[in-house]
Amino acid sequence: MSNTEELTIFLIDDDDVACESVERSLKKLGVPFPIVTAGDGIEALQILRGQHPKKRITGPFVTLLDLNMPRMNGFEFLSEMRADADLAANVVYILTTSNDDNDRTRAYAEYIAGYMVKSMVGPQFSKLSNLLINYKAAVTLPQWPTK
Repeated sequence: MSNTEELTIFLIDDDDVACESVERSLKKLGVPFPIVTAGDGIEALQILRGQHPKKRITGPFVTLLDLNMPRMNGFEFLSEMRADADLAANVVYILTTSNDDNDRTRAYAEYIAGYMVKSMVGPQFSKLSNLLINYKAAVTLPQWPTK
């Protein structure tokens, strides 16, 4: 991913209010990246595998993953994704309400890029916005899909 390429945010969270807050905050703070949402791990895997009837991921992307979701939670999603050779290398940040050290340790064991507690990412998710802007400016990601 060069600095001129668009970075897509893949937001996986079952809380519609949280999703809207993240989307609204990123726009308000000038983060110009498109956002694709999924309500749980099952829907997220459908999107990543091109099996979702309406939603698609395009271009390089970064995943923001909640841990506590119905049907398939964040940990189950991470395990499934890391076990799939086509999906294993995707960049995932945890964005959750859980400040439990056991959750952090378990998440890092699944090779996440970072762990953020929603209440600690600053007013209106300002620290998250800065992270995403700086990440895009500094990192090169492969195109999606990688095949």
